[in-house]
Amino acid sequence: MDEKYIDALKALSDPKRLRLFWLLLHIDQRINVAEAMDVIGDTQYNVSRNLKLLHKAGLLTPEKQGKWVYYTLRKQTAPHCKALVDSVKFLPKENFAEETKRCLLRFSMRVGGECVIGSNSEEWLALINQE
Repeated sequence: MDEKYIDALKALSDPKRLRLFWLLLHIDQRINVAEAMDVIGDTQYNVSRNLKLLHKAGLLTPEKQGKWVYYTLRKQTAPHCKALVDSVKFLPKENFAEETKRCLLRFSMRVGGECVIGSNSEEWLALINQE
């Protein structure tokens, strides 16, 4: 049996990792730990660990750029892995409405498509308190 497939199933069994992966499938952009922390509302340790586990499972690809590590979806070629990704992709959008809204707000703070502020910044807190 393909170990990566088992790792992917295990990785997606956690609700926070599933939310992160679902977001990446639907926002069609890369995300870094600071942005994911604000979107998911979790600690740096947990978000970093969850993104690394999704990478270890073969679902994400990390790319260091300046001081940030951005995570993007890894292209799946094996049919069983594509089917797994599709099963997550077709989960109901309304289950992820709050995360989607927060993600789009957080991305609106980028400059030139790049993250320029860390997590829990005053700018972020002011922005979400306006909502």
